[in-house]
Amino acid sequence: MLALSVVAQDEPPQTRPPRHGGGGPGNYTIAQATSARAQLNTIAFDGLAFLTGGYNCDTFLPPGKISDFFGFQNMRDVDGAAMGHNTDFLTRIANNVLGILNDEQKAQLVELGKAQAPEIENLALKRLPLIQAFCRNLAGEFPADRQGLSRDAVMKYTAGIFELSGELAFQRAEVYGKIVSSLTDEQKAKFARLKFGNSRTWPDVPEAFDKRTVSHPVHVAMMTYASEFFSWYAGSVESDTYFCPEGHGTYFGSFYMKDAPAVHRTNYSISTALTGDSGESFLAALDTTQREQITSLVDLQRQDLQDIVATRRMVATELRQFISGGSASKAKVLNLCRHYGELDGELSYHYATHFAEVNKTLTVEQRATLKKLRGIEGFSAKNPYLYADPISSPAIPNSDFLFLRGTSNTR
Repeated sequence: MLALSVVAQDEPPQTRPPRHGGGGPGNYTIAQATSARAQLNTIAFDGLAFLTGGYNCDTFLPPGKISDFFGFQNMRDVDGAAMGHNTDFLTRIANNVLGILNDEQKAQLVELGKAQAPEIENLALKRLPLIQAFCRNLAGEFPADRQGLSRDAVMKYTAGIFELSGELAFQRAEVYGKIVSSLTDEQKAKFARLKFGNSRTWPDVPEAFDKRTVSHPVHVAMMTYASEFFSWYAGSVESDTYFCPEGHGTYFGSFYMKDAPAVHRTNYSISTALTGDSGESFLAALDTTQREQITSLVDLQRQDLQDIVATRRMVATELRQFISGGSASKAKVLNLCRHYGELDGELSYHYATHFAEVNKTLTVEQRATLKKLRGIEGFSAKNPYLYADPISSPAIPNSDFLFLRGTSNTR
C-alpha cells in the first residue's frame, strides 16, 4: 500500500529513492514522489526547461496528464517489466481492453469521446494565458500599470482549469462505472488475466477499434479511456491518488524537453535518468544565490503537496463510488478540484517567480552551459501545442489580469 500522507524531509544517501522514469515493483510511492530529492530534481528540470525553451515548448502536455484520477500513472511507474514509459505501453493495454469490451460498451466510450473532445481541447487552450503570463514575467514584460505576477489571480485561474478537469473526470467515472456493472463473467475472467503492474501479462493483440470511424481527437480520447478504464478497474484508491513527481506545475516546458523525441514513435522508451541527471546538472551550473532560489522551493511548496495528496485521495474515493454501482457527488468532486487547482496555482506561482529571479542574474557563460544541458538537438517548437499536437497560433486572451496592480505582491 502506498504511504499516502508522508512527505519525506530528507533521504540519507543509502536510502534515496530511484530517479523517476523507469518503473518497477514497489519503486514509486506518494512518499517518493513528494520527497525532497524527487521534488528538487523535478523543479530543477522545470527550471532548465523554462529558462532554455520558450512559450511554444511550454504549451506541450501529454493528454494523459489531465483528469488523472484513474491510476494509470501509478500503473506505468510500478510496471514490473519496466515498460511504463515506453510509447507502446498505453497502446498495448488499450488494445487489450477494447478487444474485451463488446460493441455496446465501446459505443459508450465513443459517445463519451464525442461529448468530451471539445472540452478536452478547451482545457488545453485555457492553459495558454497562464503560460503566456509566466513567459512575460520571465522576460520582465509587465503590463504598464502592473508589476509582477499576482498569486491570487494565478490561483483563481488554475482553480477554474482544474474544475473543468474534474468535470471531465466525473463524466468518465460515471461511464466507466456503467461499463463495469455490465461486464459479463467471461469479460471479468479475461480482465483478471491482465495484471496491474505487470505488462508481461498483456498479450500483443491487434487493434480492436477502427479509428477511421471517428475523428482524431475522439480516437485519442478512446485510447486514453480504454487504458485508464483498466488501471481504475484493476487498481485502488491508493493507485488513483498517486502522482508522479512532475505531476504539478506543468507550465514550464519540461514535458516537451522530455517527451518531444518520443511523439509518434513506436517502441521508444524515455530515459529513466533524464529528469534527475539534468536537474542536478542545472543546479551545478548555478551560483550559490541562484541555487538557493531553486532549492528553497522544496520547503516553500511542502504544505501544498501535503494538501494535494489529501485532496486527490478524497476525489479518488468519491469517484470510486461509481465502480461499486453507487453514485458520486458531482458538487463535492468539483469543489475539491477547485481547491486542487488553487494548490497547483500557488506552487506554480512560486516556480515562475523564482525561475524569473534566476534568469535576471544568469551570465553569458551560464546561458551557454544551460543551452548545452537542454539537449534534444534538432527539436524546436515552431508552433504552440494542443497537448502533443502542434497547432496554428490560436488567439490568446489578454493575460494582464494575472499580474498584480501596484508595486507590492503580498496578500
